[in-house]
Amino acid sequence: MAAETLGLVLAGGLARRMGGGDKPLRLLGGRPLLEHVLARIAPQVAAMVLNANGDPTRFAGFGLPVVADPLPDHPGPLAGILAGLDWAAEHRPDLAWVASVPGDCPFIPADFVARLHAAREAAGVPMAAASSGGQSHPPAALWPVALRGELRAALLGGERKIDRWTARFGCAEAAWPATPFDPFFNANAPEDLAEAEEILQKNPLQVISA
Repeated sequence: MAAETLGLVLAGGLARRMGGGDKPLRLLGGRPLLEHVLARIAPQVAAMVLNANGDPTRFAGFGLPVVADPLPDHPGPLAGILAGLDWAAEHRPDLAWVASVPGDCPFIPADFVARLHAAREAAGVPMAAASSGGQSHPPAALWPVALRGELRAALLGGERKIDRWTARFGCAEAAWPATPFDPFFNANAPEDLAEAEEILQKNPLQVISA
């Protein structure tokens, strides 16, 4: 199903816990977080797009289309997901699915997209989201482009919670272990970057092949 899937990196947040700025541009192992994310998700999908607000030229070095939230005032990750669904519908109508990942998750598993598709097919529902170690990760998920109209209507109606919206249609769970490290570890704060550096140093082979 990778041939039918667009990869979407969510980088539209305000990064308040990181002190502002762009979290995906912070360095991990001498490379931007975003570079780590792309290296892991890009081989799993047919194309990639980046959701970010503000001046898109700051991401020019990554060679990706950059799409802003379609609604004002930073309404959260659902708006970024809608941006990805809209981009797929307009620019890649051959892609029926969008797999979203946060831009601060450098250890996304290599079977992320395949397992999300398998989970939603097995459950007979239109969406699937990741979990690890018993914790759900709603922004790391698979979305059908066909539901973009419903998502837009929900956002315009004030909906902001991912799991509350997905519950309306059905969302399967694809679970991963959180050992030897959490594949959905996210670098929200400076101390998280330090922890991510430790993960890189202690698990170099697993990080490369996870």
